[in-house]
Amino acid sequence: MFSEDIRQEFEVSLNEAGERLDKALSLLYPELSRSFFQKLIKEGQILVNELPRKANYCVVPGDILTVSIPKAQEITILPENIPLDILYEDEDVLVVNKPKGMVVHPSAGHYSGTLVNAVMYHCKDSLSGINGEIRPGIVHRIDMDTTGSLIVCKHDHAHVKIAEQIKEHSVTRRYLGITRGIVRLDEGVVDAPIGRHPSERKRMAANVRNGKPAVTHYRVLQRFRNHTFMEFSLETGRTHQIRVHMASIGHPLLGDSVYGNGKNPWKLQGQTLHAAVIGFRHPADGRYVEVEAPLPGYFEELLKKNL
Repeated sequence: MFSEDIRQEFEVSLNEAGERLDKALSLLYPELSRSFFQKLIKEGQILVNELPRKANYCVVPGDILTVSIPKAQEITILPENIPLDILYEDEDVLVVNKPKGMVVHPSAGHYSGTLVNAVMYHCKDSLSGINGEIRPGIVHRIDMDTTGSLIVCKHDHAHVKIAEQIKEHSVTRRYLGITRGIVRLDEGVVDAPIGRHPSERKRMAANVRNGKPAVTHYRVLQRFRNHTFMEFSLETGRTHQIRVHMASIGHPLLGDSVYGNGKNPWKLQGQTLHAAVIGFRHPADGRYVEVEAPLPGYFEELLKKNL
């Protein structure tokens, strides 16, 4: 949702043609969920050629979508004075180094201690409202046990500009991780669509029916006895993408209890994955900004061991 009522019209292009109405809208607004649009459709906030349609209506080229998005409701999540490791900040955006174990935004079981609680305290009233009252400022996310760089938008214009770059895959994202086993190739690409696991709904899986395109580039940085230190760069940003792709080729991330067995002698908290570098065109003037998050201490200590 936005900081004011928004009414926009779109003509369906070949990119959206053939998709369900709710899916087509999520393509037009990648920062908003399909469930959000399903709610708007039921409320009559979405029209197709000036007529209401159901969420399962398949759009065709030339359809005119009229989208009404109500302004954001009053924020109910409370600011908390939680220290932030700030990598970059100006009046438009904030880039933070998220620690391990911190959830990005409030959800069931995590209504305090999140990154949102922390940035609300730090930024006061300066956060975008596009993602609604639960996710102010949040334009993308990383998993709870993944550390590293994350962009926070301070107003709606910045949010829209960064979201556009994420949609067109022009944001630079490089991750560092330690995988189980010895990866033989010095570099390679995993090109395998990712979707919801057919029987375990809390997991994602590669090469499933109706999976979305997903491409991960990898490069070996160092080989140990039983593990490999690697760099990953993403062409796409699917849920758990690196974790799923590496598990799919037999090298799950060290400590990953969802896509690997999680067993290790170092009592790790989740997967060993760090969002090291993020680069984007600044929403105000288009200049390229690249920010690097230093490796967390636990990760550096692991690299000193004979893995």
